[in-house]
Amino acid sequence: MEPDVSMETMSTIRIAVVAVGGAIPAGRLREYAAAVGRHARVELSALASFYSEQQKSPFAHQPWDSGALRLRFVLGGSPPSPWEDFQSHRKILAVLALCHCPASPDLDIVAHHFAAACRPYPHALARRCFAFFPSDAQLREEKRDDIVLFPPSDVQKMEFHMLTMVQDLAASLLMEFEKCVLRTESAGTILKTPLDSQSSLGSEEVIKAKKRRLGRAQKTIGDYCLLAGSPVDANAHYSTAIELARLTGDVFWHAGALEGSVCALLVDRTGGRDPILEEEVKYRYYTVIQLYRRAFIQDNAQRVSTVSFELEAALKLARYLCRTELAKEVVELLMGAADGAKSLVDANDRLILYVEIARLFGTLGYQRKAAFFSRQVAQLYLQQDSASAAISAMQVLTMTTNAYHVQSRRTNPKLHAPAQELGTSHGDGKKMQPQSVVSLFESQWSSLQMVLLREILVSSVRAGDPLSAWSAAARLLRSFYPLITPAGQSGLASSLANSADRLPVGTRCADPALPFIRLHSFPLHPSQMDIIKRNPLKKEWWTGSAPSGPFIYTPFSKGGTTDNSKEEITWVVGEPVQVLVELANPCSFDLVVESIYLSVHSGNFDAFPVSVNLPPNTAKVILLSGIPTKVGPISIPGCIVHCFGVITEHLFRDVDNLLLGAAQGLVLSDPFRCCGSGKLKNVSFPNISVVPPLPLLVSHVVGGNSSTILYEGEIRDIRICLTNAGTVPVEQAHITLSGKNQDSVISMAHDKLTSALPLKPGGEVTFTVTLKAWQLSLADSEVDASRNSSSSARRISKEGSSPLLAIYYAGPSTNSDESENKEASVPPGRRLVLPLNVCVLQGLRFVKARLLSMEIPAHVSDSFPKPTNINQSSTEEDDDVQDKDGSLVKIDPYKGCWGIRLLELELSNPTDVVFEVNVSVQLDNPTDEHTPVRDYESADIRYRKTRIDREYSARVLIPLENFKLPVLDGSVFLKDSQTDESAGNKAFSVTERNAKAELNASINNLISKIKVQWQSGRNSSGELNIKEATQAALQASVMDILLPDPLTFGFRIANTSVEIGELGDQSSKNPIAAHEMTQMEVLIRNNTKETIEMSLNVTCKDVAGENCFEGNSATVLWAGVLGDINLKVPPLEEVAHSFSLYFLVPGDYTLQAAAGITNATDVLRARARADSAEEPIFCRGSPFHVRVTGTA
Repeated sequence: MEPDVSMETMSTIRIAVVAVGGAIPAGRLREYAAAVGRHARVELSALASFYSEQQKSPFAHQPWDSGALRLRFVLGGSPPSPWEDFQSHRKILAVLALCHCPASPDLDIVAHHFAAACRPYPHALARRCFAFFPSDAQLREEKRDDIVLFPPSDVQKMEFHMLTMVQDLAASLLMEFEKCVLRTESAGTILKTPLDSQSSLGSEEVIKAKKRRLGRAQKTIGDYCLLAGSPVDANAHYSTAIELARLTGDVFWHAGALEGSVCALLVDRTGGRDPILEEEVKYRYYTVIQLYRRAFIQDNAQRVSTVSFELEAALKLARYLCRTELAKEVVELLMGAADGAKSLVDANDRLILYVEIARLFGTLGYQRKAAFFSRQVAQLYLQQDSASAAISAMQVLTMTTNAYHVQSRRTNPKLHAPAQELGTSHGDGKKMQPQSVVSLFESQWSSLQMVLLREILVSSVRAGDPLSAWSAAARLLRSFYPLITPAGQSGLASSLANSADRLPVGTRCADPALPFIRLHSFPLHPSQMDIIKRNPLKKEWWTGSAPSGPFIYTPFSKGGTTDNSKEEITWVVGEPVQVLVELANPCSFDLVVESIYLSVHSGNFDAFPVSVNLPPNTAKVILLSGIPTKVGPISIPGCIVHCFGVITEHLFRDVDNLLLGAAQGLVLSDPFRCCGSGKLKNVSFPNISVVPPLPLLVSHVVGGNSSTILYEGEIRDIRICLTNAGTVPVEQAHITLSGKNQDSVISMAHDKLTSALPLKPGGEVTFTVTLKAWQLSLADSEVDASRNSSSSARRISKEGSSPLLAIYYAGPSTNSDESENKEASVPPGRRLVLPLNVCVLQGLRFVKARLLSMEIPAHVSDSFPKPTNINQSSTEEDDDVQDKDGSLVKIDPYKGCWGIRLLELELSNPTDVVFEVNVSVQLDNPTDEHTPVRDYESADIRYRKTRIDREYSARVLIPLENFKLPVLDGSVFLKDSQTDESAGNKAFSVTERNAKAELNASINNLISKIKVQWQSGRNSSGELNIKEATQAALQASVMDILLPDPLTFGFRIANTSVEIGELGDQSSKNPIAAHEMTQMEVLIRNNTKETIEMSLNVTCKDVAGENCFEGNSATVLWAGVLGDINLKVPPLEEVAHSFSLYFLVPGDYTLQAAAGITNATDVLRARARADSAEEPIFCRGSPFHVRVTGTA
């Protein structure tokens, strides 16, 4: 049998192409052979200049205008066939030698070699030797008829020269065919085949052959007509031969003539195919097949098989009908031919048959049937004990891997394309399901796949191809480890190691072995490394940008989320990055990974290799790192692994598809699950871009980065040191607050950070953040579990409740001339998120707060208590205890009431430390607005400290007498007056709104002036937040506390100008004595903005409360008017009324002034809470204590 046969094969002229002379370089030989092979068809019209008709041509119907000679160049020639008389196209009809003149300087030797090369081909009708690149000396030699020189020239001239010489060769063959036809018609040659008997000439077989000679001669003439390109003449001779063969019973030659007639029919109708022609061809070829089968039965006794001709005819018909719509008929022909392979004696014939069947099934689209017969071809090759046969078997088996889905990545890169890019495949005429998951494992083909890979492994070892053997073993072990025994797994590992020993160091293979590698995750970026897009058009360039880290949400981002299919990550040139991958070894042997690192094809990333040891059936998560080296995008599809002595690339996508197939039940086993690894969410590799070098701030807290423990209300300075660990300076920086309890940050030294800019690489700057511990609530606190259970429960702040400092900083900006490209040219900035690690412990607790009221009469004396400054030393406090006691009451001669109001706060100490509580009141004296927060004003009054032991309670009294408003006007009654208006009038005037705002500001000012500070130990101090407690306690009485009386009264001794209750350092001598006339004055001050008319009365009472001015037992004499004194007091001014007193009896007395107001205004009635306009309004001053000395 012959390979690559078709119905038109009988019309081709076989020309042997051989190399002569010196050794021709392989590249040159391929070049010369390709130049010759391009002229396989020579038109008859082109032969006119070379053809000469010596006698009348037997080709009466030669198609000179449309016909052509078909040449088949057989490189290296072929051995003679015993069936050359039966089919003339099997003969080598011409010999074409190729010579490379630079390797063959002597043309005589070339001619001798050429003559020797032609001897094996006795039927050759024409001989030519093409000598390329002759030297000048060779060109000057005498021309030879059998050697054609091709002088050096350009490609175009060389092609034209080659075409001319091939046309000359074709013309020579055509003239020789004419001679052969004439010689066959006239001579009495007996044409024989191996089927004919080899007995003597006088035997019966010779007589039978003579009877059949004429029919066989007509068939041979038809063959030459067909080779000469005259199908009409050939068909006429074939028809005659068919009739003669039928008459003589020459079945075999009958079949040959009929097969030649089909070829002539097809050549005559080149380029056209119609149903009638197709039916005629089918009918004739089925007849040919039947005739060849009959010839085999008849002549079986000769022990010469004609099955090869029958099978060739079946293959020719199958190739002619090979179309999808005729698939059934073609399959029947091919399967019938496959059954006939058992009758073939020659193994080469079976080999050719299986090759042709596999090719036809592949053309039809039946890939698995083609793969099956290809494996049969490989088995025949493996039966031969030679390296070349093993190589052929390996190549054939490699071609079948596509059908069994075990192909190498090197031969089919699309195997590892994304799932959405995979199309559909066909097999056995049926459409497969879309390969949306993975087609590597198919349970119904697992055994065949394993057998195929084992055959490839065996053939590769026999062929001496260690790389192919390593690839086959790697695919077998990686794909089918669940079906291989532990001993088999170890054997494959040994095969991998043995193959690697025969390979050069550093050999790469496209097919990975073990381990299985999947992308695990990206380590969360440290807060110092967040990258922020920079907007140069805004002063706050970081606004509206999200960080580059792998966070779905951060509290620093603004705006809505973007709908991106892939995550965006930004890396910086020169800064190490890390990726977590998981490795699995599901086999029963120890796996040593010599090196593994990230695979980067973009060329802007340096990966760091690591080595890993994986015990049997284990999985391990490792950290792979590297450094970006250039700006641009980075693609990391997988890892480069050096294992089993070979370097391979493991793609993350392959394992993702494998795991998806395992989840859907399409894959044999999940390698990670069988190694004990948990189910991992599918992680897709994000879009990674690399930006130029950026500054990098690294922070630490001076004194340690551990949590700062504070009690509620404690104030502490935290010093933060920033170091630029980058390679570019920091030119812009801004500090913002975020997170919980932002109000606890009192101040930040932002100016100090700004003044340190630009912060060069390696530079440091330290700034202070003042923090006040916040009040714990049930929502953001928890019970301290570390405390002894025997003590009372103490609450501490929850983790994550501390405020965060977000420092946005950036390096130099690149200016661009084009405004539209300005934003793209500016490098991004960074954000440093610094948690202020504060652990707040439960401190002093408020139990309750209430408002108290009491009467304390003023002392008439020339020595009065002095206020205590908060900055006063402790020594002064201890030496002047008496003055501190008196400081509880600040005596004001112009106040209207001496009903003292005190705010009582009950505090509890649930901690393990002792607290000292100090109450201070801020006066209205002006202070420097630049005074630091913790340096209280010199005009503040500080009272005695209160000590609260651990797990005890105490009460702290806060006087409220210093918070009266200086003026009583109508604005303070705005709210009350509005209630009297109609409910529909909701519009306030601007003045009324301002007045109400002033009142609210006064209430808040009252609370802010009271400060309750505590101290524990040397360094722990803070301030209690009493705002809420004060508001709750004073909610009902705040107006009484703030509003002054319309009139305030005071007394003074006229002759010494000493005001009773006046502050000052007077001597301790009392100026009032008995039996002396003491001249005094009563001072009346108007605290309103309107003139007040009144009737004043002054009274004096003794210790028993009896009136000392009236009755028979009066003890005080007076001079002047003390009752019904009509006075007018201008707005915000005071008047004095003089009188004299003469005390008869020494002792304690009380002076008190009272006045009845006439024509009271609405403001006065509102202050007095009068029910009607006729109700009288009285103002009474506070009692003044007078001590009179002397004797009775």
